[in-house]
Amino acid sequence: MSLVLDCSTTIAWVYGDETTESVRAVFEAVGSAGAWAPALWRLEVANVLEMGVRRSRHDAAFRDATLADLALLPIRLDPETDQHAWGATARLAARHGLTLYDAAYLELARRKNLPLATLDLELRTAALAEGVPLLGMDA
Repeated sequence: MSLVLDCSTTIAWVYGDETTESVRAVFEAVGSAGAWAPALWRLEVANVLEMGVRRSRHDAAFRDATLADLALLPIRLDPETDQHAWGATARLAARHGLTLYDAAYLELARRKNLPLATLDLELRTAALAEGVPLLGMDA
């Protein structure tokens, strides 16, 4: 089964102290069936890792190694993210009080009819309201 992977789940997998069994299961699914992410995913993940360097959570070598490892995973970036930004994505953001960044993950999951792996509570609430199946959070 393929899925849509968001930044929050990715970062929880990257940092061992944030990893849960559900997050491990998501990444097992990514490894076996691949995943989709909006085009902004790489920027979001890299930004969190860069902020980790600046805040002394880890060093630049960790950031670089992590990005290299993530690049090896079968994660496809959606080439249509920007085409939906001012339409379906903006409407989802307005309807659910999301940032457009978060709404991009929801829009992609709806469009591709895939479950969404997110730990973000507002995005999870919006996904449930939109009938999008969820992955990534322990019960």
